[in-house]
Amino acid sequence: MRTKNHCDKHKHNHNEHLEGCCGHEHGHNHNHSHDGGKMLAKIISSLVLLVFFLVVKPERFVGSEFSGAVKFLEYAFCYLIVAKDIVKEAFLNLFKRQFLDENFLMTVATFGAFGVGEYPEAVMVMVLYQIGEMFHGFALKKTRKSVSDLMKIKPEFANVEKDGKISRVAPGEVKIGDIIVVKPGEKIPLDGIVLEGFSSLDTSNLTGESLPREAKPGREALSGCINLDGALKIKVTKEFKNSTVSKILDMVENAANKKAKTEKFITKFAKIYTPFVVFAAVLLALVSPLLFGDFLLWFKRALIFLVISCPCALVISIPLGFFAGIGAASKKGILVKGSNSLETLSRAKVFVFDKTGTLTEGRFAVSNIIPAGQNTGKDELLKFAAYAENFSSHPVAQSIKAAYIAASGQIDPSNVSDLKEYPGCGVVAKVFKNTVIAGNARIMDMFNIKYEAKNQPGTVVYVALDGEYLGCIVISDLPKENAKKALIDIKKIASDLGRRAKTVMLTGDRENAAREIQDRLEIDEIHYNLLPNQKVDIVEKLIKTEKSGEILVFVGDGINDAPVLTRADVGISMGKMGSDAAIEASDVVIMDDNLAKIGTAVKISKKTLQIVKQNIVLALGVKALFLLLGAFGAVSMWGAVFADVGVSVLAVLNSLRMLYIKRV
Repeated sequence: MRTKNHCDKHKHNHNEHLEGCCGHEHGHNHNHSHDGGKMLAKIISSLVLLVFFLVVKPERFVGSEFSGAVKFLEYAFCYLIVAKDIVKEAFLNLFKRQFLDENFLMTVATFGAFGVGEYPEAVMVMVLYQIGEMFHGFALKKTRKSVSDLMKIKPEFANVEKDGKISRVAPGEVKIGDIIVVKPGEKIPLDGIVLEGFSSLDTSNLTGESLPREAKPGREALSGCINLDGALKIKVTKEFKNSTVSKILDMVENAANKKAKTEKFITKFAKIYTPFVVFAAVLLALVSPLLFGDFLLWFKRALIFLVISCPCALVISIPLGFFAGIGAASKKGILVKGSNSLETLSRAKVFVFDKTGTLTEGRFAVSNIIPAGQNTGKDELLKFAAYAENFSSHPVAQSIKAAYIAASGQIDPSNVSDLKEYPGCGVVAKVFKNTVIAGNARIMDMFNIKYEAKNQPGTVVYVALDGEYLGCIVISDLPKENAKKALIDIKKIASDLGRRAKTVMLTGDRENAAREIQDRLEIDEIHYNLLPNQKVDIVEKLIKTEKSGEILVFVGDGINDAPVLTRADVGISMGKMGSDAAIEASDVVIMDDNLAKIGTAVKISKKTLQIVKQNIVLALGVKALFLLLGAFGAVSMWGAVFADVGVSVLAVLNSLRMLYIKRV
C-alpha cells in the first residue's frame, strides 16, 4: 500500500541554484533576469527608443549648442531602461571584491563607449546582453526541491500501556523499555520487539516491499510501518530520535548536502578568461599609446576589445542549448528539473533500480496456482480461496478475488457463512457448506492440516477443504511488461556511446523474490532485505568504486526511495505512480512510468551536450579571431556588436535543432 505524501517547505543549507551560464559562479543576483515579462518589456522599450533616436534624430530640432547634450540624454535614457540593474550590480560587486564578472565588463565597455560618443553601440551591447540574460532566466532551473517532512510516515502519537491503562503521548516522550499498543490501521510509532499479537505489517513506506510482512512475538517491528489487521503489543527498543522513521526524515533533509555538482568547462575557463581580457584591454588603452601615440585611438580600440570579449554568445547559447534539450525531453514525457541534471545524465554508466513499483507493477497478482493432486483443478482451487477471502480487505485476499472475478465472474456472498478471521494467519469459512481454510503455514499448523510447504517467490496462500489440503496460490509482484526490453535498451545505448552499462537492483524484498526478478530481467547485481539507509550506503559504495567522471543513476518511485534519489548523481522517479516525496527528491521524472524513456533521456542528454560543445567552440573561436582583429583596429564598435550578434544567432539556431529532432 503506497501513500502519497506532501512535503513541508524546509530551508536547506545547500546551494540549490545552478552555476552561471557564461562560465563562472555569478556574484550578482539574477532577480532581474528571472522576471521574463519585465525583462522583455525593457528590451522592447529600449529597442523601440533606439530605432526612433537613430531614425528621427530628435537632437536636430534643438540648437546646435544643445544637440550634443540632447543626444547624450536620449541614449542615456534608453541605456538606463535596459542597463540599470547591470550597472547597479557592477557597482555593488565592487564593494564585495567580485568585480571581474560580465556585469563589470559590460559596464566598463559601455561607459567607455559613451565617453567616446558611441552612444547607439553602448545601448545595443546592453540590449544583446539582456536578451542573453532573459534566456538565462528561462533556462536556469533548481536542481532539486526541498524535501523535509514526510508527514504520512511520521507518527503523530503512541499508545503507551502502564499499569493496565493506555495513554496517548507524543512519540518523543516514549522511553526505551516502555510498552506500546498498536491497533489495526495505525502506524508503528517507534522501533521495538513484538510481545503479543499476530498481524501483517505494510512496510512499503520503509522498504518499498509490496508484500506485507508477518508480525508475531519475538519479531522486530519498525517505526513507520502500518499495522494491517491484528492488535500488537511492542516493547520499545529505540527512542524516537534514533528510530527508523526519524532517520529517514533526517536523511532526506540532509542527503542533498552530499550531492557533488559537475563543474562545467566554461566555469573553469572563465576564471582565466575574464581577468585576461580586462588586463589585455588595460594594456591596449595605457601601454599602446606610450609606444605608438594617439591615446584616443587606442582607448577606443580597448573599448571595442571589451565589447568583443563580453560573453553574449555564450550567455545565450549555453543555457538555450540546455533549455532546448529540456524541451525535447518534455515532448517525450520526461521532466528534467535542470540543465545540470541533463548534463550529468549524459555520462551515466551505473543504473540502479528500486524493485517494487519501478521494475515491477507494485501490486499483488496471482502468479501461480498449484493444486495438491490431479483430482483438484486450478479453477476449483481458486474458486474456494476467492470465496473464503471474499470479505477480507487484506491486499492478498483482494488479489485472489480479482483473479477469480477476472476468470469466472462475480462472487455470490450468500454462499459464504461462519467466517472467522485469524489476524496474521488467514481465514476459516463455510463455502457452499464446505469448511475452507485459507492462509499461511501457521493456520495450516493450527488446524493440523498436512500440507506441502512451498518456497516460492512472493506470498503463498495454502488452501484446505474439509480438513484436506487442496493446494496453494502464489501471490507475486510481477515485472512490468516492458522492463526487460528497457534494461536491454539502456545497455545498448550505453554501448553505442562507448561505455558498458551496469544494472543493479535494490529492494526490501526477501532473497527469493529478488532472485526471481533478477533472473527474469537479466539484472547484473542485486541487493535485498534493505532499509532506506542501507540503500544509501550501497549507492555510496557504488559511487566510490566507479571511475572518476562516471555517473550513477538511481530509479525509484516510493517514499522510501527519497534519500537515495537525492544521494545519487542523477535521481529518476516514476511520475504517474510515484510518491510526491520521490518526485520532489529526483532530478528527472518519467511522467508515464515508462522505463524505456530512461534510455531516451540518456540519448537526449548526450545530443544536448554535443550541441552545447559545438556552440562553445563556435563562440570562443569567433571571439578569439575578432579579439585579435579588434586589438589591431580592424573591427569597429558596430563590427564588434555585429560579430557578437552573428555568433549568437548561429548558436541559437544550432541549439533549437534539439526541439526538431524527431528520433532520439
